[in-house]
Amino acid sequence: MADGRKDRAWWQRVDILIGIGVIAVVLMLIIPIPAMLLDFLIAVSFALGLITLITIMYMHKVLELSVFPSLLLISTVYRLAVNISSTRLILLKGPAFKGRLIMAFGQFVVGGNYIVGIIIFLILIAVQFIVITKGATRVSEVAARFTLDAMPGKQMAIDADVSAGLVTEEEAIKKRLDIQREADFYGAMDGASKFVQGDVKVGLLITIINIVGGLIIGMATRGESLSSAVATYTMLTIGDGLVSQIPSLMMSTATGIIVTRAAAMDDLGTELTSQLLSQPRTLWIGAGFLLFLAILPGFPKLPLLSLGLMLGVFGFYLRRGLKRKEELGVETKKEKEESAKGPESVLGLLQIDPIALEIGYNLIPLVDTEQGGDLLERVTMIRRQSAIELGLIFPPIRIRDNMRLEPNTYSLKIKGVEVGAGTIRMGKYLAMNPGQISEKLEGEETVEPAFGLPAIWIEEPVREKAERLGYTVVDAPSVIATHLTEIIKSHASEVLGRQDVQALLNSLRTDYSAVVTEVEKAGATIGDIQKVLKGLLKEGVSIRDLITIMETIADYFPTIKDHDELVEIVRQALSRQICQQHTDIEKRIRVITVSKDIDEEIKNSIVVTERGKRFAMEPGKQKKLLASIVDEVKKVKERGLKPVFLTSPEIRAVFSTIVSTIVPNAAVVSSMEIAPNIKIEAVGNIVLYEEARQ
Repeated sequence: MADGRKDRAWWQRVDILIGIGVIAVVLMLIIPIPAMLLDFLIAVSFALGLITLITIMYMHKVLELSVFPSLLLISTVYRLAVNISSTRLILLKGPAFKGRLIMAFGQFVVGGNYIVGIIIFLILIAVQFIVITKGATRVSEVAARFTLDAMPGKQMAIDADVSAGLVTEEEAIKKRLDIQREADFYGAMDGASKFVQGDVKVGLLITIINIVGGLIIGMATRGESLSSAVATYTMLTIGDGLVSQIPSLMMSTATGIIVTRAAAMDDLGTELTSQLLSQPRTLWIGAGFLLFLAILPGFPKLPLLSLGLMLGVFGFYLRRGLKRKEELGVETKKEKEESAKGPESVLGLLQIDPIALEIGYNLIPLVDTEQGGDLLERVTMIRRQSAIELGLIFPPIRIRDNMRLEPNTYSLKIKGVEVGAGTIRMGKYLAMNPGQISEKLEGEETVEPAFGLPAIWIEEPVREKAERLGYTVVDAPSVIATHLTEIIKSHASEVLGRQDVQALLNSLRTDYSAVVTEVEKAGATIGDIQKVLKGLLKEGVSIRDLITIMETIADYFPTIKDHDELVEIVRQALSRQICQQHTDIEKRIRVITVSKDIDEEIKNSIVVTERGKRFAMEPGKQKKLLASIVDEVKKVKERGLKPVFLTSPEIRAVFSTIVSTIVPNAAVVSSMEIAPNIKIEAVGNIVLYEEARQ
């Protein structure tokens, strides 16, 4: 944009022209100007006021003219500069003054009678100052205060729309920006309306000074008689006052209109006709009243009769048009009812939400911002945090009430199928024992829904005691938020669709087009990439490092078409990231190793089919294997550690499938996924036969 400006000549750049205009206004205050130029400047003042007024009448929203407060200040200073220039010429030239516009307003507009001119001028001042300006100032003050007070509610409503999927993140950003701009606009208008008020006062003061100064100069320096000086300077001053106050009146009217149209949905003319003339009966009543006045003695018959008949006829045609609309609406409603019976009407019902949270009616306050509920805001933060951790842009989470649920119950669904549920006690707190606390709490025993831990619902007075004893205490919204977070993490692979993969590739293509192009040339389809990404997400591996993932696919896809093998190769490329998930502060991973006998048994039990690798171990050996896994996991958890299994690369995927059936949150890594700087400490060993442990 800057380059485009440089290419244009200075007279084609609006920013430079405005700067020159401001300098010219300042010079007008200092340097005398000829009468012809003064006429042009007065005409500009009229045009500016008229264009501004008409623009405001046709705009739909106040932000369409957000520059209005600045325009109001500039136009006020401009009119004052013109007024000062005209005053200088009137006092210097006297009867020889040649300003045509001022003379026209002083002679023709007021009929050559300066008494009439003074009265018209005073009426203009009174209307502008007492009625329009004072009202606009008060409306500006109230609008600024209420707009500022309404900002938090509007912001929360936008967050709720984002969480419900009604608007996108980009639309939400624009809405928030509009809210901020609207608050800034009304705040600026609160002060800018004072400019108009001051302009009226200064206009009246300048007029008085002109008349008094003109009489003194005319009689003292030019030797004019009192009657001649009064006629000359009063006529010119009234003309000067009118050419100044009429544009000022237009700007004042524009100010009043713009601050009183906060809730406008259309331009002023459209809204006036649609709202004021929407009821035929009001037109008929008005017509009847005018016709009644026409028959009274002394009242003019022609204007009252003609206007009354016009209103009556207009009301008749308006009523007929409304009747047609009602009939058309009934027909449309019948058509919709008939079409609703057809099979095509159920197509909209086939759409399912990728992620949905359904709540019982007792839990509605948790999502109602007016009742202090912040669950919607938490859901928005969960989506953002999950996107950062997993690298997946999650679709909006639909939140709705479900009357078929128990009042205190919520249900979490993935693609319409329930994957988690829980019961909430409103007004209570969930206390969880970390394991080492022996003292019991008074409350309702339950199970924490996210991790299945034993917990207790406690009252507010017991909360402080529970925290002092060492219990983990959370409120009701946190219970749902934690459960939702875990559901998102554990089911991220199910949510990832081909369209999501395409969106990720489009985003990557912006800065790394060569990588995406190479993957496409390698023959990898959206479906191939999706299967690899789903394989990573299924075991909790973030796909945020999409560049490394795509480069690995580009390297190996020409020779390896098996998606499971590709997942293993990509995992090895992400070794540092995977290790970081399981290391402690000493860069150490504590693992449960797998003995050589199990390694050999699993290798021998892998059967390759058209659908990939399958595990087919003898039932007896498989039972012993599962028992050994459960036993070692129990020992590790008793030490407060997270179970992490270390296997050979050949069996990692199959062993992960085995473990996931009995220990869902366990991690399985291969020896090829251990980064060079990571230390390994064995805290357990899985064996089939005890002699293998020796």
